[in-house]
This record gives sequence, structure tokens and C-alpha cells, in this order.
Amino acid sequence: MEPPSTNLSVREPVVLDCSPVPAGGVNTDEVLVEPYELPDPLVFENGAAVTRSNWGERRTEILNLFEDHVFGRTPEGELSAITEESETGTALDGAATRRQVRLTFSNNDRSIAIDVLIYVPSSVDGPVPVFLVPNFDGNHTIADDPDIVFSAGATRDRGGDAGPRGSKTGRFPLATILGRGYGLATFYSGDADPDIDDGFANGVHHLYYSDAQTTPEPYEWGTIGAWAWGCSRVLDHLGTEQAVDDDRVIVGGHSRLGKTALWAAAQDKRFAAVFSNNSGCTGAALSRRRFGENVAVINTLFPHWFCRNYRCYGNDEAALPVDQHQLIALVAPRPVHIASASEDGWADPLGEFLAAREASHVYELLGAGGLEREDFPSPGEVSLGPISYHLRDGEHALAEFDWVQYLDFADNHVR
Repeated sequence: MEPPSTNLSVREPVVLDCSPVPAGGVNTDEVLVEPYELPDPLVFENGAAVTRSNWGERRTEILNLFEDHVFGRTPEGELSAITEESETGTALDGAATRRQVRLTFSNNDRSIAIDVLIYVPSSVDGPVPVFLVPNFDGNHTIADDPDIVFSAGATRDRGGDAGPRGSKTGRFPLATILGRGYGLATFYSGDADPDIDDGFANGVHHLYYSDAQTTPEPYEWGTIGAWAWGCSRVLDHLGTEQAVDDDRVIVGGHSRLGKTALWAAAQDKRFAAVFSNNSGCTGAALSRRRFGENVAVINTLFPHWFCRNYRCYGNDEAALPVDQHQLIALVAPRPVHIASASEDGWADPLGEFLAAREASHVYELLGAGGLEREDFPSPGEVSLGPISYHLRDGEHALAEFDWVQYLDFADNHVR
């Protein structure tokens, strides 16, 4: 059989007719995981074999399936954009230059603003590689610094209480990152779209609506798609920063923002690499294992994260045309690092490892190598191949131990 010809610009809408599936039980016993069969990233939908020369067509096919059935299609077209610098100064006792800019996007007589916080090390001459890692709680929470602009969006989304300055410094060990010669860029994810099931009233979605549209179509993007869009818009800006090497921007994230980082890198090949920390269900963990959080549960708790079509696969993961090893494979041949925590059963550490191992087949086809171990590691063990993986001892978190592994990963594959 011949591989299909895929045209992104000419695709019929995919509208699935189903009722929301109520969340049922959750399995956290490995013995109760039922046998499953994964879709093969190296076989086209029509059964034809994938080769190195036609991987690009298969990649488009898989990307389309994730768009139509999981994350939703991100609309095309540019918005009116204005960049305003709000502050540049030194930070960390002179070890860093801190820049803050506001990106305002407008259309349909509506606008949103994304505040971007950027640190680059003062000790490095020339453009530096940068980690782009969105945050959950507002830019002001990542460092105890009165000069960081307070995130107005976080104040809005939390009923006027956005949390104190520096309350999340543990997730962003600036001295460690900058001391290794890397920059950090971050933005409050809620600036792109609040993490609230509010009918998409306060985020970027309404800037793209067609006439009389009031909500995304069943196959159109949800909130994770909007966060990924925000990552790409910040990358656009980083390309204008003289101190940033925009060819070496690593997108990353923790938990739901780890899902976001994988989806951003899958869609936007400009990202040099990606890390996904404890991203679990619909992130790096295999959905068909139904271990910990599952598709019915995640769509019940967070119905705004994905496209509405995804709700049709609650308690029926075997019917999904994709699984998460294929999301990792969409990053190939760029380096990717997947991380789990030993006590984070909700995110299925073994499922994350197995997805990384299965994605290796695509990396190997492309001559990039893959995950350099077959067995599930013990806590503290690290594998730093083109597909990297580590298992940290402890609970669901983004810790300094994780950052050290991401910096080593970047040293090996990006620097």
C-alpha cells in the first residue's frame, strides 16, 4: 500500500456525537492493568509501512489525529501584536539580567496580554540557550523580588488573591539554572487562557472566533492548546531578544504544563528540545494502561483542557486512534526528557517510562537513537539519551533534583 497524501489545509471537520462519560473508578494496582495494544507510529492509517523518507507524512497524520481527537485544532492566522517593555534590571545580586515585557494580542475588538519574565546570566557573553517554562501561579511567585510585575491575571483567576511573592521559588531554582549558563523565560499560563471552566470567556479563544461563534467547535482547541499557543508566541518574542539564542530554546513544564510542553513542541518545530515533568494522563503516560488518572476522570475534572471530541473516549481508551507514545514521537528527532516521581501513582510513572520506550522506535528510524535503557529505573536513576528519562524519589512536584537532570540533558543535547 502507498502512504496517504496528507494536506493540512484541506481537512473536513471531525465532530463526534457522544454524551460526556461520568468518571468511574481509578486503578492504582499494577496487577489489574488489562492487556492493551498500542497504535503503531510506524504504520500509516491505511496499513502502509513508514520509512525514514516518508516519516514526515506519517507525522502529519498523527498530528492531525491528536488535533481532531485530543487537544483540538489550533486556529491559523496571526493576531495584531504589540510588545511593550516594562522593566530591565539586574537580579540575583548581579548574577542575572532580568527583563519583563508585555505581549498584547488583539482581534475581534478583544485583546489579551501575556507578561513575560526573562532572566539571562550576566557571566555569559553572547546569546544563551533558554528554558521556556510557563508557570501556574503568576510571575511574581517564582522569585521573592519586589520588582517583578504582579500577575494581574492570577489575581483575577483566584478571586483577588494571587498568592505571595516568591511562594513558588522551589519550582524555579534560578541560581542553579543561571549558574549553569542558561536563561529562563516564563509566563503565567492563565494569561493565555485561565485554568477555569468558564466557557473560554477570558482567554485567547474569542480572538479567533468566526462571526457569531461563542464556543470552540468539538474539534477545536481547549485550554492546553491555548497554553501551547502561548509558548509559541513567547518563542516568537525570544527571537527578538539579543541575549537569547532562539535556536536553542527548550520548552518545558510540570504536570498539566508538562502536557502543554509536549503539545507545544509537537506543533512547533522551532523548539530545540522539550522536558515534561510528571505530566501523566494525556501527557507522557500511556492512556490505554488506565492506571491512575484516566480519560474519563480527566475530562470530568478538567473539561476545558481538551477538545470536546476527547470526551467520547472516557472509559474507552482502546478506541482512541492515538496514544501518548505517539505524542512523544512527534518531537523526533529533537531531544525529549520525560520525568516521573516514585510516589506519583496518579500520573503513572511506569506508563510514562513505557511511552518513552515506545517512542524510541521513531527516533531510531530517524537515526537519532532513543531511550538508552529497557528496564524501569529505581528512584534516583537517570538515562540521558536522545529520549531521556528519570525517576525522582518523592511526590508530584518540580524539584531541584529534576532541574539538575534537565540541565545535564541540555548540556548533552542542546548546548
